[in-house]
Amino acid sequence: MVKLNWNAVVPWALAVSAFASTCDAQERRGSAGPLSVVVDSLVVGQGKADLDGGGSFKAQRAFLRAGALYRFGGGVSAGLFVSGGRLDYDFNTPSPVFEDINDLSISVPIRFPAGENVSVFLAPSLRYDYERGASRSEGQTYGVFGGAAWKVSDSLTIGPALGAFTQVEDESLRFFPALLVDWDISDKWNLSTGTGLGATQGPGLTLSYATSDKLKFGISARYENIRFRLNDQGPAPNGVGQDRSLPVVFSVDYEPFPRSSISAFVGAEFNGQLRLEDSQGNRIETRDYDPAPLVGAAIRLAF
Repeated sequence: MVKLNWNAVVPWALAVSAFASTCDAQERRGSAGPLSVVVDSLVVGQGKADLDGGGSFKAQRAFLRAGALYRFGGGVSAGLFVSGGRLDYDFNTPSPVFEDINDLSISVPIRFPAGENVSVFLAPSLRYDYERGASRSEGQTYGVFGGAAWKVSDSLTIGPALGAFTQVEDESLRFFPALLVDWDISDKWNLSTGTGLGATQGPGLTLSYATSDKLKFGISARYENIRFRLNDQGPAPNGVGQDRSLPVVFSVDYEPFPRSSISAFVGAEFNGQLRLEDSQGNRIETRDYDPAPLVGAAIRLAF
């Protein structure tokens, strides 16, 4: 069965955008060689969010990704990214809905030219999302994200993208459309999709203003949707949990060295919703939650 999904977009898009931005930075500024190693991490704290029907929760996220990129020449590049993270929930309810969620993923992004001003991106990926105590294999999903980007001018690159992926406890193949864009509106203003800040998943858009070559400010909005396998305890034994929201953050980004940056951000999560499903994927409960404050930091290093 095939479905079109406009909402559930996964981190595989991030591997493509991070990979593409690193390759582009190498081309603009030069590189010591064809091989580049990239390490980035993210720490986010979500403040108290009141749940519809009573109770509240907080959450913390830590995420680390490392990868290597190799430029073969002629616009052809390939890489390997491995990432791991933890999403910890703290519920103020009679019993916790779910607790520590593990996240592991491997992606192989590839870029190659398809004409003088067109680049094609592909990123097959394997991912595991599961609560501590649950079977890692039961939280497995996989798929591919790809797209094409046209260099319309020196200031604008744009193109369509499409992802196809599976979901935890859902054998249907899901498709989602996306848009790749990198637009230098002026010497200081830029509008782009990409990894952004304050999130590890989902499509997003960032508007940034560079005060200098090393310092810029931005505002980012991103749709997030994560599904994960639950353990055999709690209100949905061996079931599926889901957390979706729309984070909006203001950020400051400092680049002490080429292709490396340190960032801090503050904002809020909007339109949040938690969902519980049984082991067959049937809905048990859905609860909305109020806007919650977000604060965090990120670091990115490239060698």
